[in-house]
Amino acid sequence: MKFGIVFANTGFAATPEGAASLGQIAEEAGFESLWTVEHVIVPAGYESQYPYSPTGKMPGSEDNPIPDPLIWLTWVAANTRTINLATGILILPQRNPIVLSKEVATLDVLSGGRAILGVGVGWLKEEFDAIGVDFDDRGAITDEYMEALRELWTAEEPTFKGRWTSFDRAKMYPKPAQSGGVPLHVGGHSKAAARRAGRLGDGFFPAKGSLEELSTLFEVARSTATEAGRDPSAIEMTCGGAMDVEGVKKYADIGADRLVVPAFGRDAESYKQMLGGFGENVISKLG
Repeated sequence: MKFGIVFANTGFAATPEGAASLGQIAEEAGFESLWTVEHVIVPAGYESQYPYSPTGKMPGSEDNPIPDPLIWLTWVAANTRTINLATGILILPQRNPIVLSKEVATLDVLSGGRAILGVGVGWLKEEFDAIGVDFDDRGAITDEYMEALRELWTAEEPTFKGRWTSFDRAKMYPKPAQSGGVPLHVGGHSKAAARRAGRLGDGFFPAKGSLEELSTLFEVARSTATEAGRDPSAIEMTCGGAMDVEGVKKYADIGADRLVVPAFGRDAESYKQMLGGFGENVISKLG
């Protein structure tokens, strides 16, 4: 079992010293990856329903800092040695895939092959409206952009023709350090997200769900992979929900490959206490 940290670029870790501290302390405690969240803007008084809270609102206030995930991860890469650097998630349909391919490939090269690109379709319609992307097309855009990213990362002369992006013999260098390109993990708690992971992803990261619900979603992703002629066992399953050894074992039993925990600390000392304790009480016994 692998262990990661989610909401990594929030709270104290949104500061330069906090980001470096979190990365270094997590590495020392035995965590394998950091997973960032993303919003370019949060429109004041938004009415879209945040799907991961019964209130329909994100935790904290609308003006809590959420640093750009790729720049934040680059800063952490420079202050760490081994921990993997993941977006969990980046809102893919809001990004230009050609520019993004260069940004993520550069992060992967500079970090020595530690990047993971977790992508999702997003939920905040007001943000899409401000950026100028059609909210209703976000699923189809995500599928197309995932394919375009793979082409840009792996082909010598990338060529792609889609509805939202097209390019011909578009040499893009540097290529990612990882053979086959940066792993693409699909976030989302719906069956549509699970099917997207099965068709196109290297991993699946449902952000919520009971053990039974997650087991069903994992099976949807694997069966879709089989239907698409892909190896279902190669899709890495990530989820949260356990803070002790027995809890982690239950998630392992349904096929989870990685468990993530939040790191909400006020300072470096609180990170040491929380992450160090988890490392000693859980990771050292199961990692």
